[in-house]
Amino acid sequence: MMRKLRFLLALWLGKCARLALRVLKRNATYFPGVVALKICPDFLGQVGKPENIIAVTGTNGKTTVSNLIADVLTDRGHKVLSNRLGSNVAAGIATTLLSGSSLSGKARYKTAVLEIDERSSKRIYPYLKPKLLVITNLFRDSIMRNAHPEYIASFIEQAVPRETKLVLNADDLISSRIAPENERVYFAVDRMDTDVVECVNLINDLQICPICSGELVYDYRRYHHIGRARCRDCDFKSPEPDYLGTDVDTAAMTMTVTDKQGGRAVYPLLSDSVFNIYNVVTVAAALHEFGLSHEEIAGSLRRTKIVETRYNARQAGNVRVVMQMSKDKNALAGSRAFDYISQLPGEKEIILMMNCMEDQKKWSENTTWLYDCDFEFLAREGITRIVCTGPRAKDYYLRLLIAGVPEEKLRCTMSELDAPDLLAYNPGESVCLFYGTDALDLVYKVQAKIIRCAEEAAAK
Repeated sequence: MMRKLRFLLALWLGKCARLALRVLKRNATYFPGVVALKICPDFLGQVGKPENIIAVTGTNGKTTVSNLIADVLTDRGHKVLSNRLGSNVAAGIATTLLSGSSLSGKARYKTAVLEIDERSSKRIYPYLKPKLLVITNLFRDSIMRNAHPEYIASFIEQAVPRETKLVLNADDLISSRIAPENERVYFAVDRMDTDVVECVNLINDLQICPICSGELVYDYRRYHHIGRARCRDCDFKSPEPDYLGTDVDTAAMTMTVTDKQGGRAVYPLLSDSVFNIYNVVTVAAALHEFGLSHEEIAGSLRRTKIVETRYNARQAGNVRVVMQMSKDKNALAGSRAFDYISQLPGEKEIILMMNCMEDQKKWSENTTWLYDCDFEFLAREGITRIVCTGPRAKDYYLRLLIAGVPEEKLRCTMSELDAPDLLAYNPGESVCLFYGTDALDLVYKVQAKIIRCAEEAAAK
């Protein structure tokens, strides 16, 4: 009886906290769950859960993939509970579930799509039993928090429920080996013209066979350790995919997805970046396993788009303003973003402001990831100027010099709002802003000033 009263008190106070924050126009996605878990530590176990839960985790892509899955299900008429706007740790999941429950704690939704932080697995999966767990990939992330990807894989493996079906990346030999006793399907992207054999990145977290420690040979490699590999000395190799993306056409923005049962459909690409090519085949695999047809999934994807806080581009004056999120303290995300932007056609000016929170000056890890990240991609031809700004401006400046960027191309200012004044806005070029996951209000202010400066330059 006391346990039930404690749960109800946690539920009601959590709902009150959520209502109060919404009245104050605050983002009520974390604190209500903190309140609920403080009062009732096993709140996640007692609150009602939707019958069908799709969980999405991984180092990169989990936010986009979970949002796309929720968008497609909503478009197909499902009422979906999700933590689209909020935290993916235990308190955020608690907030989401209490917001989707009645005053008695019963679930008001049949379906939920939940983005879940990898490190939070042990605090969440003992209470949630997802129908599907999608793992996008596992890479080296924030060093002070996440250490090595195999360390993070162990967190997920120890916590994932035995009855949960896994949707795994066959091209990632770290995440694809998680929980081998669970039922699973694999997705992959077939060989592309841009693939290589030798790793061109600073980070390569899988170089030897995890079974016999023999040398791994890659038939093709997409980036870092992503690709198809086999061991020289034993039978270990990349798993065969159940869902395969083929015929990638970045001009037509389409890709064909086939499955082992003979299903096949042409899917729209929401972006031509490799990350988003993977995102589409991941969504196709997850939703087809959920029960939707390829035609239904592809049709709904044509009516959706990537969240603009991740990537967007618009014309301003005589230049194209490109916004590209690049998770700070995440070397892999930075490398992929730099590689993608550096290969855009035409000349480019760049502002780097991935770390833009004042309190990050005190974080000892902020400079370590810079030396795992491929800043060398920014030394490519076509990049005419780079402005380093924010609390880590001088660290960016030094790293770019080490990467071989000529000093005459570099500018430096500690003030993010002064950075747009240091660009030239030459007609026909792209102005690219790299930003992190924090301080989006400041990011939008910088974007607004870039647009204003570009329009003023065009008017001269």
